[in-house]
Amino acid sequence: MLKKFICLLAAVFLMMNSMASFAEEKASGVDISESSIVNVKFTPLLFVASPDGRRIAYVAQAEGKQFVVIDGKEGKPYDGVGSTLTFSPDSKRVAYSVRMGNKGFVIIDGKEGKYYDGIGTNLIFSPDSRHLAYRAQAGNKQVIVIDGKEEKQYDAVGTAFIFSSDSRRLVYSAKKENKSFVIVDGKEGKSYDGIGSNLVFSPDSRHVAYGAQSGNKQFVVVDDKEGKYYDGIGSDLVFSPDSKSMAYWALSGKKRFAVINEKEEKQYDVIRPGFIFSPDSRHLAYVVHEGKKMIVILDGQEGKSYDGIGATLIFSPDSKRIAYAAQSEKKRFVVAGGQEGKSYDSIGSTLVFSPDSKRMAYVAQSGNNWFIVADGKEGKQYENIGNGTFVFSPDSRHVAYGAQSGNKRLVIVDEREGKHYDNVMRGSIVFDSLDSLHYLAARDTNIFLVEVKIKGN
Repeated sequence: MLKKFICLLAAVFLMMNSMASFAEEKASGVDISESSIVNVKFTPLLFVASPDGRRIAYVAQAEGKQFVVIDGKEGKPYDGVGSTLTFSPDSKRVAYSVRMGNKGFVIIDGKEGKYYDGIGTNLIFSPDSRHLAYRAQAGNKQVIVIDGKEEKQYDAVGTAFIFSSDSRRLVYSAKKENKSFVIVDGKEGKSYDGIGSNLVFSPDSRHVAYGAQSGNKQFVVVDDKEGKYYDGIGSDLVFSPDSKSMAYWALSGKKRFAVINEKEEKQYDVIRPGFIFSPDSRHLAYVVHEGKKMIVILDGQEGKSYDGIGATLIFSPDSKRIAYAAQSEKKRFVVAGGQEGKSYDSIGSTLVFSPDSKRMAYVAQSGNNWFIVADGKEGKQYENIGNGTFVFSPDSRHVAYGAQSGNKRLVIVDEREGKHYDNVMRGSIVFDSLDSLHYLAARDTNIFLVEVKIKGN
């Protein structure tokens, strides 16, 4: 059982030597304390942590039944538990779907919902955590259920349903009699031959955009207004942070081009998904392929062409710099503000600016080892660095990340190593203040809340 438990954690944890429980360690520059919050008694089938990195839930099986364990407390057993286990954004609520016989239903805050013939694969909380929406099967019809109340039934309901950022609105697509349409705030829109999966609200929650198809042509619809018809459109529709601009790519013949506020940009062989606006909404960047080369387009201007460009493309918080990983022949390096950095064997997908925009860090590889490069300075080398684990403190002075040393995992804070564990939960490294942080870690069958206080801040 223990071996299976550790293997599962390796998939959902970042990954991480046995030390006494409830211990406190005073390392140079940091105070580290740990407390066991869960003793995992069953082999987890699915394991999730809350967004605030302080709670644990998992699906377990015993005596032919499946059940959910939340913060160490076992829930009611059912014939099956779906892969829908999720915490609300504020980490206070938990929802999941279950099956009893040939019926399915949702458990929210420990309460059973209405029985249906099936439950969809997504349970979606609103950003403010007050509402929950999911798709259900009722006979030969499908329906969206919001806070236990059913919307209108349709022949089919799309798998994407989205809350607005203010949590007051919901959009989803549906199908009736071979025609598709979008429902916004309970009202049906115009019918089309097809609706894309790219439904999106603007950040201010006032606008709705989606892709649609009529005949063999595709186009974008914004607030019920149809855009220009194309041979195809991309899957990503992106609003600027101020909600005043929108970008997507379109296809005409064999060429693709960006469409920004209905204005067509230069055509290219390929436009990679992933348009990004700067935080101040004044700049737009994306990656194109032209022949065998890749180029970053910034505000319509082509940058230097490279043999490859990494998946991460980011603006600094002050919107003044853009950074990405690039490859020229066998050399790989980071380009920030148009300046190429030192070459390495590989560059990881983690690339982060500090909140004050003055610092930048990324993951690099030399030989078989990985390390953090922060402000141009290389950190200690490890067997692995956890992708997505690097975080700056709110005041930009401190840095923390997860790494692998041998078969153990640890968290490094300002280049000071923490305790070694079997695993460290991915995404659980969270700064609580300017000089304190916490994360979740596993040793044997115990899950620990590890709290770190940085001294001499």
